[in-house]
Amino acid sequence: MTDLAHFFDRAFAPLEAAVAASRIPGGVLGMVDRHGDRFVRAIGSAQIVPKVRPMHVETWFDLASLTKIIFTTPRILALAEDGVIDLDAPLISVLSDIRQYDEKAWERKVTFRQCLGHQTQFPAVAPIYTYGRDPELLRAFVLQREWQAGEPVYSDINFILLGFALERVSGKAIRDMDPGPGFAFSAEPDASAATEDCTWRHRVLCGEVHDDNCSALQGAGHAGLFGTAASILDFAQGLLDGTGASERSIALMRMPLSPTRTHGWERPYEGWSGGRLCSPGTIGHTGFTGTGLWIDFDKGKAWTLLTNRIQPTRHFNSGIAALRQSIGDLVNGA
Repeated sequence: MTDLAHFFDRAFAPLEAAVAASRIPGGVLGMVDRHGDRFVRAIGSAQIVPKVRPMHVETWFDLASLTKIIFTTPRILALAEDGVIDLDAPLISVLSDIRQYDEKAWERKVTFRQCLGHQTQFPAVAPIYTYGRDPELLRAFVLQREWQAGEPVYSDINFILLGFALERVSGKAIRDMDPGPGFAFSAEPDASAATEDCTWRHRVLCGEVHDDNCSALQGAGHAGLFGTAASILDFAQGLLDGTGASERSIALMRMPLSPTRTHGWERPYEGWSGGRLCSPGTIGHTGFTGTGLWIDFDKGKAWTLLTNRIQPTRHFNSGIAALRQSIGDLVNGA
């Protein structure tokens, strides 16, 4: 048995326990190393309401905020490397109409790098979808709104604006862009892990984006990507072996911008989702629907935990934070 297989078998046990205790309906755990050796295993149900369907290793997941690191961050960094944007320039270098009626507005000074590192004064989230369902009107609303400035926090608004920048540069809506190999912006319902019984859309969501703001915007930079364990592991291996992005972009993904953040990603800190035993050279991210990806460059391996922890509701203590940490520690030899 290889070391990877040994760690994988041990790390799968907490996922089995979580499903057995009905804390989550089901999940898929995957690991890969920089040489391409990988292990993937599924357990439980992809859906339990209103019908029951089994989970498979090929099940598609709404990746939620993993969209930030798999889709948006690499594209912003590539634009910077090509000289199309300057990471330290304000967003108005592309989105010239941000707060266009107040040239002194603080929002007009926010830079691409600050958005990538969540170092802006935007709120964590806002119910943009409650202002209507016209995606162009909502884009104008986000750009013109006088946002209440606060202390820097992890903010979806940062990546919604980065998504707008991608659209402006390319002349395409996000959902008309190439999502990347093995990814999509929707999935077949019967092949997907269900998410929530949505009180706004009045149905169980399956194969369509869970995030309300992304749904109303009809595509956004902070959420909306779908993928499988295989596609996520392919993406991770590409960063580990250097084939998935340029050396400069990978270096920026790893470069600390704060005690908890790099360009787009999280880095290890006390209590973070990857557990206590990650190497300092680890980056990771999680998604609200129950997804996560962690890449340890020092040890040359990555792991993804994909769950449907909000099926049928988010208003339940699934224990996802402790599950992620426990699996991370076992992946790293606890």
